[in-house]
Amino acid sequence: MIRAHDVQQALSLITKARRVLCICHRAPDGDAIGSLLSMGLLLEQHLVNVPVLFHCIDAVPETFRFLPGVWRVRSDLLPQPGDAVIFLDCAEPKLTGYSEKHPSLFRGDFPVLLIDHHVSNPGFGTVNIIIPAASSTCEIVFQLAREWSWSLDTDSATCLLMGVYTDTGGLLHSNTTAEVYRTVSELMRSGARHQLVVSSVFRTVKPSTLRLWGRVLEKITISDVGGAISAVTEGDFRSTGAEYSELSGAIDYVNAVPGMRFSLVLSERDGVVKGSLRTLRDDIDVNAMASRLRGGGHRRAAGFAVPGRLQSSVHWTVVPSDDSSPSVGCGSDSSPLGAVSLDGGSGIGG
Repeated sequence: MIRAHDVQQALSLITKARRVLCICHRAPDGDAIGSLLSMGLLLEQHLVNVPVLFHCIDAVPETFRFLPGVWRVRSDLLPQPGDAVIFLDCAEPKLTGYSEKHPSLFRGDFPVLLIDHHVSNPGFGTVNIIIPAASSTCEIVFQLAREWSWSLDTDSATCLLMGVYTDTGGLLHSNTTAEVYRTVSELMRSGARHQLVVSSVFRTVKPSTLRLWGRVLEKITISDVGGAISAVTEGDFRSTGAEYSELSGAIDYVNAVPGMRFSLVLSERDGVVKGSLRTLRDDIDVNAMASRLRGGGHRRAAGFAVPGRLQSSVHWTVVPSDDSSPSVGCGSDSSPLGAVSLDGGSGIGG
């Protein structure tokens, strides 16, 4: 539930703006793109005199390019006096990719509305609408539109359905609550193109994606502490012809190994090792695990990034490029994430 005060403050912030800049996180997933596009389209529908710009520093993955308005998403950004900013699905400033080039967006020079569902979000906006219990940022945008009595058209409803579907794994993940089903029902009543979303995201997989996922599955190892762990290198991306974004979804299969306490997929890209963590258990907090490597997310789904590369030995090891960074090992003879012990306290036991 969004607090009434935040509902009014958010509307006041955007109605007073000369322009509204909508920004999502880099390497966008379905929820990031869905919330970015839906919010922008809703603003244009209901605040016709306020120009809206759509921004993401990275290109939109091919999977989501069927969405209405996606061609308007631009990487270049030039804030102007009088602008208001809406950050969508951004757990922290650096994840936007704009924090170094445009620090003014994050230091209070512009009014900022922050809409997110990550429990690790520090709340860097002027108005912060952060609801960790929500399945997705798109679910929060839907709630906000309802609080503002804004109607949805087919385009905005389709974009919102995209985010809800992808962040719940097609309504299969544990974050699929009764409220999620009510939201999906309302979106479909508003004309959301349900079959288009399902066929584009869940029934269309490129050969390169399947080859990459095959690498992930063949490398699965089981750690002594009950983790299903896999890793893909830069070489795996090159040899399969897959883009980095095509790794998305593979961890759901790793997480399906019976009896596992958590799953972890490491991926090597451009001098950085990224880790995606998942769990199906109530007594495991992967957000706490990721936070020890300067990452974050949700209790059951989180991630981190460490400068370095992957090295295969008895177990996978992240070799930091910066000597001050912690090393990370994953294998049968290591703790869940290696030298930085994450197997105690809230990390793996609650």
